[in-house]
Formats: sequence, structure tokens, C-alpha cells
Amino acid sequence: MTNKETVSVLNDLLNITMDRIKGFNKVEEKVWDTHSYLKNDYEEMVAESEQMKNDLITCITEHGGEYDDSPTVSGTVHRAWIDVKNAFTPNNAESTLENVVFGEKSAIAAYQEALQSDQLSPESILLVQDQHQKLQNSFAKFQSLEN
Repeated sequence: MTNKETVSVLNDLLNITMDRIKGFNKVEEKVWDTHSYLKNDYEEMVAESEQMKNDLITCITEHGGEYDDSPTVSGTVHRAWIDVKNAFTPNNAESTLENVVFGEKSAIAAYQEALQSDQLSPESILLVQDQHQKLQNSFAKFQSLEN
């Protein structure tokens, strides 16, 4: 594994984190009318995502790379689909929260793939493992919506 490989994987995770942040910005206030008990957890997830972004950027630059904090194409398409779906769904609070769960699952899968790639430096493995655990913890809080 080289710094270039590590930077590439970290940039992929940074792009996914940017998708997560942009997706969180799509959650409308009316969701909290029916799910107020989740609002604090959600706000923690938003703050945590910003910290994850900053930590990834720091790790990328420490490995001599340039960071790419653009969202992924698939994330952009997914958010557009959410907009269309919510426009035609009478109860978009449930639909919006289901999309949060879907996004968390996708991020967890990407982090698992990164950890199994053998392309991370020892220092970056620790960061990615920590962020993966945070994603799993936040997913657990919202997983009940899926059932």
C-alpha cells in the first residue's frame, strides 16, 4: 500500500461523508413534528459528520494528498430521487427518515470495504475504524425505523 492508494481510499470516504452531510441537509423540519425523540440524535450525527470530514481531510493532507470534498454522483442522484419522491408522497417524514437509514447503510458498507481493501496506512486504519464505529452507532439509533 502506498500513500497514493491510502489517499484515494480516504478521498472516497470523504466523498461519501459529503453525501451524508448533504443528505442530512435534506431532512425537513416537519420530520421532527412526528419524530421529535430523534432530533438530538440527528443533530449529533450532523456534527459528527462535520468532524469526520475534517478528520479525513487532515489525514489526507498528512499523507501528502489533496482532498476532494465533492459529493459522489450516486449520492447526488439519490438526493434528486428523494426530492421527487417527497414531492409526491403525502407523508414524507417517514420516507425522509427511511432515506437516512438507507444512507447510513451505504456509508457503513463503504467503510467496511475500505477497511478490507488493504490500501490504508496503519494510521488511517485507526481513523477509518473509529468512523466506521460511529456510523454503526448512529445507524443503530435509526434502525428501528426500518422495522
